[in-house]
Amino acid sequence: MQAMPEHNCGTSVPAAETILAFDYGLKKIGVALGNTLTRQARPYSILRPVTREQRFAAIQALLDEWQPDRLVVGLPLTTEGGEQYASLRCRRFANQLHGRFGITVELVDERGSSMEAQALLGNNDDDDAVAAYVILQRYLDSLPPA
Repeated sequence: MQAMPEHNCGTSVPAAETILAFDYGLKKIGVALGNTLTRQARPYSILRPVTREQRFAAIQALLDEWQPDRLVVGLPLTTEGGEQYASLRCRRFANQLHGRFGITVELVDERGSSMEAQALLGNNDDDDAVAAYVILQRYLDSLPPA
């Protein structure tokens, strides 16, 4: 399995890229949308695929609609920053996205994103799209000035 590049604050990004971000879970996948021109993200949707085929069909529909230049996947790490079982699943998902669709995929540390999303929503169970928004906004905020 090819290793996915992890986000590095020094990453050079062209002035205007559309980016889709995913907060990956086994039952739900939060999706956020943003771009590097405005450096603003927004929650977009929650995918609830039952099968792998449904997951990738839903993602293909998003890619067809938004034509993103880059994808971001949240990487769940332990409080200390170490890997955990969920990290492996997210790395695998990122590798599948890159392999299937040929789009650059970056992994972004998602520690605390669900808690931040719940704080924004007031403890709503459907916080996955907002968690994806938090992950993408962190990514956009860390980009070097254009």
